Amino acid sequence: MADLAESTAKLQLDEETGEMVSKAELKKRQKKREKAKAKEAARSEVKNEEKAKPAPKPKATTDEPAIDPNFMFKTGFLDEVFKIRPMKPVFTRFPPEPNGFLHIGHAKAIAVNFGFARYHGGQCYLRYDDTNPEAEEQVYFDAILEMVEWLGFKPYKITYSSDNFQRLYELAEKLIGLEKAYVCHCNDAEIKLQRGGEKGTAGPRYRCKHAEQSVEENLKKFRDMRDGHYKPQEAFLRMKQGSITDGNPQMWDLAAYRVLNKPHYRTGDTWRIYPTYDFTHCLCDSFEGITHSLCTTEFVQSRVSYEWLNRTLGVYEPMQREYGRLSIAGTVLSKRKILKLVQEKIVRGWNDPRLYTLIGIKRRGVPPGAILEFINELGVTTANSIIEIKRFDQAIRKYLERTVPRLMLILDPIPVVIEDADELDGTTITLPFSPKDPKMGSHDVKFTKTVYIDRSDFREEADPSFFRLAPGKTVGLLQVPYPIKAVSFTKDDATGKVTEIRAVFEKETKKPKAYIQWVSTEAAGTREAEVRIYNSLFKSDNPNDAPGGFLTDINPESEVIYPNALIESGFDEVKRRAPWPEAAGESELGKGGPESVRFQAMRIAYFALDSDSTDDHIILNRIVALKEDVGKS
Repeated sequence: MADLAESTAKLQLDEETGEMVSKAELKKRQKKREKAKAKEAARSEVKNEEKAKPAPKPKATTDEPAIDPNFMFKTGFLDEVFKIRPMKPVFTRFPPEPNGFLHIGHAKAIAVNFGFARYHGGQCYLRYDDTNPEAEEQVYFDAILEMVEWLGFKPYKITYSSDNFQRLYELAEKLIGLEKAYVCHCNDAEIKLQRGGEKGTAGPRYRCKHAEQSVEENLKKFRDMRDGHYKPQEAFLRMKQGSITDGNPQMWDLAAYRVLNKPHYRTGDTWRIYPTYDFTHCLCDSFEGITHSLCTTEFVQSRVSYEWLNRTLGVYEPMQREYGRLSIAGTVLSKRKILKLVQEKIVRGWNDPRLYTLIGIKRRGVPPGAILEFINELGVTTANSIIEIKRFDQAIRKYLERTVPRLMLILDPIPVVIEDADELDGTTITLPFSPKDPKMGSHDVKFTKTVYIDRSDFREEADPSFFRLAPGKTVGLLQVPYPIKAVSFTKDDATGKVTEIRAVFEKETKKPKAYIQWVSTEAAGTREAEVRIYNSLFKSDNPNDAPGGFLTDINPESEVIYPNALIESGFDEVKRRAPWPEAAGESELGKGGPESVRFQAMRIAYFALDSDSTDDHIILNRIVALKEDVGKS
């Protein structure tokens, strides 16, 4: 019996059928398929008189070593950035606007800025760019810090652009005194004409007449702006940036301050004017002694104005460099569009597992270490990366394969009564958490005379191509000494569904061709669970271009719920030992939310515990399938 149990521990997944089979059986099947493919290829070659295609490259094994976690800092763009300015200690910053939830693209910005500083022995600030009181809320401040820490980084200091409002105001007055800023009263239409019109073809560019005002007049008007004498859009402070005919739009006298009659989250009613990003960002970098200001390539043209302002004011000058941003195809990342999905109740909220907000990705169960490894493997260049969902999923799958335990889960259970199982009823079977990593340990489950299998593993009529359970057919139960043979079944007359299968052990039969997962009765520790299978939220690879808009592209099968699933008793041990794995912001026992309870459900997918779960109601989210779902991105 022990020998048989040991042999079943070495089963392998047949990815084509989803069955667990012996190594010998898998090789036999693969050879048979290869022969069939070879025959088909030969027939095709003769028919089409084409050259034979080269054999596909062998798939990478899950045992391949993980890439050097510092790869993206040692080579390529970021290595060159440091060589341009090899200053130490390195100081960087991650400066999000607290007006929304971060998405997958921000994960790259966090990894680049915090990781670059850490690699070079420096520090990274978390600076909230809170210069727009119309859109900032506490929930965004909290969520941003939570995501930074979840990814495994600790800010050197948490700062706010608003900390510097007085200092920024004083520098604005200094800029006016240097005749490098003026108060403008032009409206949007007039400013467009000054800049050559909508398409730049309305005539030569020219500077606003207000640029000729005296220093004294500009100072008076600017202080009047500060003191509430102007309404929004009646006046704003512009920088006087050299020649208006410069080919770079970022040098066309950008706005530095505007009037906003809105209390600020932190400063209250103290200010009626607020600095713009173009005025604030470079100066706050200077105040904090940032050595390397790393941002995405949409700010390439802004580098000139960034350097101009710091140089003009005579303050410390950080070095700005730009890298390509990360985006995901087949979804939407726009705050406006995600808000629409939330308002229409198409998703459960901003943290819905189908979204690519970081709080959504976290809730789905994607480990922070998998995200960092994915970004590191992509590397950092000046080119933008638009990644297909399936590529992201494959990176997660590869990471989970080597880092999480395995359990048996039944999505759609059918009871199987094994009529001659009295001698094994109540016995203990020891199951490894991973056949490849003994360090994960093992756990015990009780075998019962009645077990549950998945409805998809039974057919009412035997089929030569079906190697699982059917009347008169034999199948193995994972880690159980003997295979079983179905002898009868009963059905519900109203629904036509099978309600019970009767079976017997086949003790004299040779090793079966396939093995399936099973769970014991609830009396033996099996738990009920609600399982949510998440698929792509959209049907197409580019929902933004869908006829009628992105809301017409919703995939009706994006969330499939199995309300009566069963999970084996080993789940309690996995939950107790979470997080799986201990990495990034989930670096030690007990450090991590419910989503850190992760496992591979054998023959099904990878799962994590959902944040809506309670002790009495387990909810599991599918993180990613065991293999790529062909035809979907």
